[in-house]
Amino acid sequence: MIRPAAIRTTKTISVTSGKGGVGKTSILCNMALELASKGAKVLILDGDFGMANVDLMFGLRAESNLWDVVSGRLMLEDVVMSVTDNIDLIPGGSGVYELQGLGVVEKYSLLQQIAELEKQYDYLLVDTAPGIADNVLYLNAAADQTVVIVTPDPASITDSYALIKVLSERYRETRFSVLCNQVKDEREGHRLFNRLSDVAAEYLTVRLEYLGSVSMDLSMRQATKTQQLVLEAFPGSVAGTEIQKLAKNLTSYPPASEARGGMRFFWNQLVGVAL
Repeated sequence: MIRPAAIRTTKTISVTSGKGGVGKTSILCNMALELASKGAKVLILDGDFGMANVDLMFGLRAESNLWDVVSGRLMLEDVVMSVTDNIDLIPGGSGVYELQGLGVVEKYSLLQQIAELEKQYDYLLVDTAPGIADNVLYLNAAADQTVVIVTPDPASITDSYALIKVLSERYRETRFSVLCNQVKDEREGHRLFNRLSDVAAEYLTVRLEYLGSVSMDLSMRQATKTQQLVLEAFPGSVAGTEIQKLAKNLTSYPPASEARGGMRFFWNQLVGVAL
């Protein structure tokens, strides 16, 4: 069990993809559920403002989002919503992209509010939009760890490489976790990872690390259709077991010495204030 420290340093993890339709949000929410079941306190930021739907994955509908904070209508604590035991959510909306447009006073006010959140959570999981738009890139570049979800679809492989390439060249990112989804089995997952890793090693100065695989499982599809998480509906399924293993892998990466500074650093990068 993860025991909360007196003062937490929140580990920030972005979950991203080169293209849509790879199961990114479902994987993120299920991993959050597994981390929470082991005693971790998890905060999710829904950074996919085009298709923000993390709240729906938990059977809820957000009444406010980060735009209400950016526009000054609400405080951040008023926007954070509890979605289940040990998991809270910041619905992002277009407010994520507008953070850098805040004035200096508003930026520091937001960062003071973030400092209070830092004490409450072990993990900040960020669900980004797919692709290489600016809002996707700067969410990924601000996180301690970037998890890239790839599937056997050739377009997914190509677009994942493009995402890694842009983050490497534009933001000097050198380390990525790769999660292979919708594969036949673990063996195919390793083959898929090796394909992406070999190309990256040849043309980029980056280090890809295999986080794990989630197999193509009807249980996952059934859970998604009924707006449930597979770990709730089918915890003993193949996909459920694999996601439990993935969440365990997250707890050991990256080493503490390589963490960038937790939640305050992440939000500082987003709003563009040098502290």
